[in-house]
Amino acid sequence: MTAEALPVPAHRLQLLKGFAAAAAVVVVWSGFNIVSRLGGRSPLTPYDMAAARFVFSGIVCLPFVLARWRRLPWPRLAVLAAFGGMSYGLFVYAGFSLAPTAHAGILVNGGIPFATALLAWLVLGRRPGIRSEFALLVAGLGIVLIGLHSFGQFAGAPAHQWVGDVFFLLAATCYASFGLLLKHWHVSPLDATIGIAVISMACYAPVYLAFLPKAIATVPLSFVLLQGVYQGILAASIAGLLFAYAIHNIGPQRATLMLAMVPGISAVAAVPLLKESLDAVTIAGVVLVTVGAALGATHQSAR
Repeated sequence: MTAEALPVPAHRLQLLKGFAAAAAVVVVWSGFNIVSRLGGRSPLTPYDMAAARFVFSGIVCLPFVLARWRRLPWPRLAVLAAFGGMSYGLFVYAGFSLAPTAHAGILVNGGIPFATALLAWLVLGRRPGIRSEFALLVAGLGIVLIGLHSFGQFAGAPAHQWVGDVFFLLAATCYASFGLLLKHWHVSPLDATIGIAVISMACYAPVYLAFLPKAIATVPLSFVLLQGVYQGILAASIAGLLFAYAIHNIGPQRATLMLAMVPGISAVAAVPLLKESLDAVTIAGVVLVTVGAALGATHQSAR
């Protein structure tokens, strides 16, 4: 039953549950940016980071897949895994090896709602309302500021930082495509979470073991476990399930706009935890993206 077909009290309860799930994802993904940047600054390669995410999440979800094997929509889950699993993971970890945490918060979490609205308009013909367009414009200004900063229009941008930012934007586009397909195909949150985890592990692990550069033996086991538990269990499995549930209840555009609140949290947390500095341009970008997210999440029509 769609949200529009529910009685008013039930509809409001569904929205409340959806926003609560999205808020929990905001908290987990803020920590994800910190933990991922720690991995990006370590000897681990982006391929190691992706392996930790996919293997841990795949192992946790494998029993659920075996129990629901015949009921899972495998062709659709394979497409969802390609966008929201493997492509997203590889792009975002490559970005973390080159660009700071604040940029990830802005370009990934701020870019996902922007890409979602654009794809929904261009592909599905769902033009956002005036208030949502204004929210996206505000968030877009924050993204442009960071883009100018990274491409050297402002002094002090590290070399190749812009490449990391491009990876972040590609990750945002992949995850936006995943969210829209998830809602369009009406795949249940549990099916999406467990199917994506196991497919990503099955496809990625053999390629990683046979062909990709590895540095996982150069870091302590405790660090590998930190990355695996946070990336694979908290961020991919638990937050993935909550995000799919939020999309189911409040729609992909509202759910993704909530994610744009992550930049402010992760950027501020990165100062004491990662010793990363915040200049005026980055702060302005964080503020603009966060304000845009708040406006969009408040006023976006549920569709």
